[in-house]
Amino acid sequence: MTEPFTIRPAGPRDTGDLALVGAATFLETYAHLVSGADIALHCRRQHSAEAYAQRLRAGARAWLAGHPATGAAIGYALNTAPDLPVATGANDVELKRIYLMSKFQGAGTGKALLKAAIEDARDRGADRLWLGTYRHNAQALGFYRAMGFETAGTRTFQVGDGVYDDFVLALTL
Repeated sequence: MTEPFTIRPAGPRDTGDLALVGAATFLETYAHLVSGADIALHCRRQHSAEAYAQRLRAGARAWLAGHPATGAAIGYALNTAPDLPVATGANDVELKRIYLMSKFQGAGTGKALLKAAIEDARDRGADRLWLGTYRHNAQALGFYRAMGFETAGTRTFQVGDGVYDDFVLALTL
């Protein structure tokens, strides 16, 4: 039986795919919550190919999930240096983004992306892998908690003029 996805490291040539999946999944997940103008502005700023190119040049590491039959990008994970309002260790890593198109959730793709991010954090000598997620995203919170993450704090997350409350989660490695 063929796996429903492939996972591979992403690099500079993949910034367009990262941008496409980032904007599509952000819109898919939050269009019911964020105004049209705010979500469009957020996606143009945070999910442009250039924004991903800048992150990769600054040392971020990414992995793309692809559809095995077409190669189309369906998800990704992105690790960066922590930028969170909690005390982090010198070598800790932040899972800045882990996005997966909803049609492909539940098939193990998210777990495979998360495992790549965890392995990267361990390779960097991190004591913890951090992430922030919207406090009312029950599906994401359930996934992270099932994978061993624990709530370690809170933050606010601004999208356009809207300010949203997030949980900050940590996984001890």
